[in-house]
Amino acid sequence: MITGTIINAVTVVIASAVGIAIGSRLSESIRNAIINVLGLAVLLIGISMALETKNVLIPTISVVAGTALGEIMGIEDALQKFGDRVERRLGRGRFSEGFVAATLLYCVGPMAILGPIQEGLTGDISVLMAKSLLDGVASVALASALGVGVAFSSLSILIYQGFFSLLAAQLSSIVTETIIAEFTSTGGLLIMGIGINLLELRKLRVGNMLPALIFAPLIVVALHLR
Repeated sequence: MITGTIINAVTVVIASAVGIAIGSRLSESIRNAIINVLGLAVLLIGISMALETKNVLIPTISVVAGTALGEIMGIEDALQKFGDRVERRLGRGRFSEGFVAATLLYCVGPMAILGPIQEGLTGDISVLMAKSLLDGVASVALASALGVGVAFSSLSILIYQGFFSLLAAQLSSIVTETIIAEFTSTGGLLIMGIGINLLELRKLRVGNMLPALIFAPLIVVALHLR
């Protein structure tokens, strides 16, 4: 039931290994250039996703409420501490940055929810296969600059997408086109935050915004129950 997600995770690991191998041969200036270009691309993806909303108040309220909850819970700090612990054991640099950035990039977006749900309901892994190719390309670029932390984001993919696959049958009556649109838009705002961080325009604690992805569908459901 999670075959597509497993393929996705393995692709990220393999592509990350390729990126790390290439990265060791790249100069600092080239690696920085890769991050800057990737930041621009991520920002563009985020903008296109954010424009999917049919009601701009839904993603706005979701991000505000989600960020407040995330700050209280200290989600980004927890992710950072987890990454730091593994980094100390591995003795590698920039582990946390790569792990957090890749986790958010691969787990926020329409394909990360539509793909697992499609597989869980029908066994069709076509969406997840396409996502695997996209994530693989991104992993080579990210890992060449940020290192082994990108490969460990495969664990986040397994947990996040596996969750949606296993609960797809129960969620089928809730996940409407409207929910997907507002979830995508809200996720787009978070993706934009990742792009801003990669470009070093401003340091945003995007990890603390993750609860917004829960608020978005809840708000849609609440509006339709009125």
